Amino acid sequence: MPWDIKYRLHGAGFIFGTNGGVDFFKSVANMRVMNFVADILTVPVWNYDLVINDFEPVVAWACRLRAKECIGLSHQSAVLHKGAPKPKVNSWLGRFVLRYYAPASCHYGFHFKTLGDGFFTPVIRKDIRSIQPEVNEHYSVYLPAYSDEAIVDFLTQYDEVSWQVFSKHNNRSFAYKNVFIQPVNNGEFVQSMASAKGVLCNAGFETPAEALFLKKKLCVLPMRGQYEQLCNAAMLKTMGVPVYTSLGQVDESSFRAWLKDDQVVEVNYPDNTDWIISSIVKPEWCIRTT
Repeated sequence: MPWDIKYRLHGAGFIFGTNGGVDFFKSVANMRVMNFVADILTVPVWNYDLVINDFEPVVAWACRLRAKECIGLSHQSAVLHKGAPKPKVNSWLGRFVLRYYAPASCHYGFHFKTLGDGFFTPVIRKDIRSIQPEVNEHYSVYLPAYSDEAIVDFLTQYDEVSWQVFSKHNNRSFAYKNVFIQPVNNGEFVQSMASAKGVLCNAGFETPAEALFLKKKLCVLPMRGQYEQLCNAAMLKTMGVPVYTSLGQVDESSFRAWLKDDQVVEVNYPDNTDWIISSIVKPEWCIRTT
């Protein structure tokens, strides 16, 4: 960012596991509850005229406890929208986390499709917008909730294509048969995705949105136990993107059909960030939530 960062807080996040979901025990152990509470009580939100929050719990709860206006500007805000597709699995815990993890006075949201006033298509970063995409023969893979071994075992079944895998579990690069594994690197991942024939990834938000923007074939596997990703997958499925519940549940015939098919999902993600920001400071746009 082009500004000095004044505060760096530990917060409360999740740690990826290796079997398709979050490592619950490591996530809890990493939380540092006492520090988390202390940060909420001491972060000086009262020094600011306007607080904008991207689903971050420390500042959000600091504002809530001090009755400070806080604008939620995030993908999660759109996931909660009544018009956003929801998964068949009805998770009260997932809905609870989305609603109360980072509460806000009002919400603006981003989703793969527009959902009405105050809800927008994804913000695509400049290095993605400026790149000239190509179509080579490899596929880009980012599945951080799976071990390298599980990914390699799965991908080597489809030896008719080349796979470039970006791993959060390995600090060295290596190749095995038709699979090339390398540590996560933003610049190299962008180049790989921009020149890929298709993208296989989890059902997060930024990577699928960027793949769609670059007109890449997309296939997603939502992380197990992540309600937000199940919601994302539900939306992507309505758009024609193949969705599988896990690597072990991938249907071989339909996956091979996806590999052979050259059809992509058409989207229109204009660069309207300036307009969105100017709209946020107008109170009449604020969508109140309880």
